[in-house]
Formats: sequence, structure tokens, C-alpha cells
Amino acid sequence: MSTFSPSGPVAQEIVWLLRVMLAGAAALTLLVLAMVAIGFGRPREIPDKRWTVGLGVMFSLTILTVLLGAALWVGERILPHGMALEVRAHARQWSWTFTHPGAGGPVNTDAVLHIPAGQPVDVLITSEDVIHSFWVPQLGGKMDAIPGRQNRLRIEAHRPGTYDGVCAEFCGQDHAEMRFRVIAHDPADWPPRAQEGRP
Repeated sequence: MSTFSPSGPVAQEIVWLLRVMLAGAAALTLLVLAMVAIGFGRPREIPDKRWTVGLGVMFSLTILTVLLGAALWVGERILPHGMALEVRAHARQWSWTFTHPGAGGPVNTDAVLHIPAGQPVDVLITSEDVIHSFWVPQLGGKMDAIPGRQNRLRIEAHRPGTYDGVCAEFCGQDHAEMRFRVIAHDPADWPPRAQEGRP
């Protein structure tokens, strides 16, 4: 369930943004550590503008501007654009129910979501009781399941396989048990037969 092992285009975008943010944070940390190290050296005359404007404002503002630009760029790319297969995820304390197309019509499953590999899938997320959060780290970002509201999250798997998911929002005493699997099928085997919908 590592975010650093993306298996789809949305997850790859998120990992790229995470690496950019880590690089920005590292640059700011190095600046602070360098300033602390300089403070232990002998006293010297340094113009105030170099510290406050050059390093304090301009350096930090440049890093933060790059991070903001990267976040806006990635945020736009991972939004659901265009047509995609729709599946439903319904959360309740403390389990998930999924609805996806089947060979004979819609199929409901508990704790297992079936999707085709190699194509975008929009997950329509709802909740029955409290706020939950749908997250499959290898396929996409997180999206809250909020009572009375339907949220849309796009995921996609590059290849067939099984991917683990969790509720990423503390939702009560059995929150840790609120796990599920996403099974990405070969497109030739889609939609799955009804009996494949059992966990």
C-alpha cells in the first residue's frame, strides 16, 4: 500500500507532486540549517537586506511559488475530465459496499471493488453515517465520503492486479478494520461474472 509504488496515472501524478514538495521542504530546511551554522561563526558585517529580502523573502517566496504552481498543475490533471466508467462506493461503520457493472447488470460487493484495467474509472463515493475516506494509494488520491453528499474520484490501474484500500479518516472504534480491495480485471474479462463479486 505504498504511495511510492504507483500503478496508475493519477497515482503517478500524486507521487511526482510529493517529490517536488519534499525537494522544496528540503531546500527550505537547508537554508535554515545554514543560517543556524553561520550564527555559530565569528561575527561579520552582512547587509540586512541580504538576510531579510534575499534569503528570508525571495528564496522562500520562490520555493513556495514553485510548489503552488506544481500543486495547481497536478490538481488540474487528476480531476475527472471526459467520460469514464462509473462505479459506486458506499461507506458505513465499518465497511464498504461497492456497485459495479456485471455481465447480467449491476453487481453489489462487500469490501471488493472490481474495475477494468487500463481505463479511467470514476468512483462515486457516499456515506451512510459519519465521514469516511476512500483511499487506494497505488491508484489515486483520497476522497472523503460525507453523509448526504456524493463525491467523485478518478482512479485507474495500468495493469490487472489486486490493490489494497483503506478508510483514511478516523470514523470510530473499528476504523482500522475498514479495509477493502480493488481488483483490476483484464479488459477482455470485463465485466466480471456475478460470483466474482464476493470478497
